[in-house]
Formats: sequence, C-alpha cells, structure tokens
Amino acid sequence: MTFSLPRLLALGLTASLGSTALAQSLTIESWRVDDRALWESALIPAFNRSHPDIEIRFRPTSPTEYDSSINARLQAGTAGDLITCRPFDVSLNLHQQGHLASLDSLDGLANYQDFAKRAWSTDDGQTTFCMPMASVIHGFLYNKEIFAELGLTPPHSREQFFQVLDTIKNNSRVTPLALGSNDQWEANQIVFTNIGANYWQGEQGRQALLNGEARFTDDAFVAVWAEMARWGDYMGRGYQSQTYGDSQNLFALGRAAIYPTGSWDIAYFNDQADFEFGAFRPPVEQPSDQCYISDHTDIGIGINAHSPNQEAARTFLNWVAGSEFAELFTNRVTGFFSLSSHEVDVTDPVAAEMIGWRNDCESTIRLNAQVMNRGTPNMEQELWVVSSQVLNGTISAEAAAARIQQGFAQWYEPQSD
Repeated sequence: MTFSLPRLLALGLTASLGSTALAQSLTIESWRVDDRALWESALIPAFNRSHPDIEIRFRPTSPTEYDSSINARLQAGTAGDLITCRPFDVSLNLHQQGHLASLDSLDGLANYQDFAKRAWSTDDGQTTFCMPMASVIHGFLYNKEIFAELGLTPPHSREQFFQVLDTIKNNSRVTPLALGSNDQWEANQIVFTNIGANYWQGEQGRQALLNGEARFTDDAFVAVWAEMARWGDYMGRGYQSQTYGDSQNLFALGRAAIYPTGSWDIAYFNDQADFEFGAFRPPVEQPSDQCYISDHTDIGIGINAHSPNQEAARTFLNWVAGSEFAELFTNRVTGFFSLSSHEVDVTDPVAAEMIGWRNDCESTIRLNAQVMNRGTPNMEQELWVVSSQVLNGTISAEAAAARIQQGFAQWYEPQSD
C-alpha cells in the first residue's frame, strides 16, 4: 500500500497529536525551596522511570509567602495540580473550601497508619485529603567530644539529665544548653512539646485535653513548666536575648554541649560542625518507664480539586506512598522521616538514631497542633509567651498553666466547666 505525501503528512500530524494527548504535565506547589535540586535530580527522574508519560514540574514559593500565595492561586484557578500540605488546620481549611480533593479511594493510603494520616484528615477521621510525606522528631543533640572529655553518657532519666547538666556547668567552660528565649517559638515547639510528651503520656494526655477529661492545670502539664523553670541555670549568659540562629552557632562552634531541637537540624550541623555529635531522646522519670516522643507530622501532598489532570495526579500520589519515594526522601532530606509503613535503611547515623526511637517509644504530635489553635486567644501564640517567660523565670509554672487553661476554656466547650 502506498500513500501520497499529503496523506503521509496527515498521518504524521495525527500521530504527533495522539502522542501529545497521552503525555500529561503536573506542577507541584511547595514551600520547600531548598528541595528543588532534590526533586529535579532524584525524585522526578525516579518517578519518570516507571511513568515516562507524566511530566513533573516543581514550583516552590518562599516559605513565608507560601500560605497566602497558594490560597490566592487556588481561588483564582491558577494553582498547580499538586499542593504540598501544611499539617492540620491550614490544609483542612483548603479542603473545606473545596480546593483539596478527597484521597480516600487511593490504594496508597493503605501504607499509612491512622496516626500518620491525622494531620491531613477531617476531624472525624472519615476523609483524608493529603498524602502524608514526612515527620520530624524532637529530642536533643549532644557534642560527643565534650561528653567524652567529661566522662558523660547520654541520660535516660530526668535525674541523670540534670546530673549531666551540673557536671558540664561545674567542670567545663562550655554552655550546658544551647537555647535562647528571644524568639519564643522554641520554648513551645522545641522544649514544652518535646519533654512534655513523657509527662502527659503522649496521645493519652493530648486526647484527654480534647475530650475535656484533663486540664492544663493538672499535675502532668504543670510539671513540664516546672522542669523548664530549672533550665535557666544552664542556658548561658544573656540567653534571654539569644535567637534560634545564635543557639545553632553556639552548638556548631563547640561552645555548648547539648542542643534541644528537632531532627530538621541534623543536616545543618552535618555541614557546620567539625565534631561528632549524637542524639538522645527526652528523658523519662525512671529509666524503665514507657517513653513518648514528639514525632510531628510535618509535610504532606494533595491534589488540587480543580486540576484537569486528576488521574495523573493520583498516579503520582500512589508513587509517593511507595517504598521508592520513602527511601529517597528520608535519605536525601536528612531529618525528615517517611510516614509510610515501608522499612527504610536510614544512612545518616544521627537520623537513624532518632528514627530508631519509634521502635521503643510511642509517637505523638505537638500538643496543641490539632483543634486547640482554633480559638481566641490563639493557643500557639500563648504557649510561646508563657513558655518563654517560664524559661526566663518571670512567671511560675502554675501561672503559665492557669493562663493557658483560662484561655482554652474561653472558647472550647469541653473545657468550659
């Protein structure tokens, strides 16, 4: 059979259009500007090895501008197909406004426990609207050289913790704790919710507050601020004006022995510190006690409900739920741990230490992350203020608890009695 030149050209054009129709393009919106190289050099190529007909573009926005920017673009219909999700209310609001599609029919959700999905599900747990990607774990980093010089080992109990602090304070020139109160947020997100989980027994205490069965004025919560009130003796001269960046520098330069933090800081000290450091988990009352860690759900990814590429987006999210993504993301974004049930061989030794705590300890999220920030006064801001004031010694643990409880009871019905 032979064809004329016009017929051949027409067939070629048809084939070209058919090929174009098969190919789909997806854009990922994100605040993780620093992850651009990772997506473009590793994650997207890995996905395309099994899905060559779906083109992915990663389009990050500055973290401080992301929330307002993505809201505006979703409302204007100009947002990308895939939306990187903040945890809890920020993304819940987007779903309630019809911007984030339900993912309940995705097979990949079976790879996550309810705990992992909680940050991106409706309050009743019936609908999940973002695929969990990663969490961060809170604990303490320590300078192994300083510990070795002073004959110290990482503490397991609170008594051991303060013995270590006293030894460092009395027998060296370094600051025991690299922590300041100037920026305030660390007092809550790095200290209160870090050490507190062992006092209020993780999810048990958090759920008791939500159910109205516990109060912030109960001993389990007051005791956390009481411990924090002791920390000021170990935080170094002028800690009241010390910023988060100052604390990072203090530890990175070897001038502080212990750094309360989250796993997100591991990569920073891998680059900046010229000494070996390790991690220890928040101390418990007795070494044999059940331990709890703040394993905070930090980042997820959902589908723009108005994207014209729904099937391609769902294909991508099912890949995100798989073992290949879990391995790549966990080992390339050091200190951010996959929330899926897949076993991951973590290569960074400090990150491996911290994720290993999941084997022994029960996981919980930051205490006030779910529901508790919805009213006025805003609990997140209130916790910043009172927790930093406790560290500064300007209010008592009891006063901090009373202020938080009073504010909570003003708007949250289960706490109003």
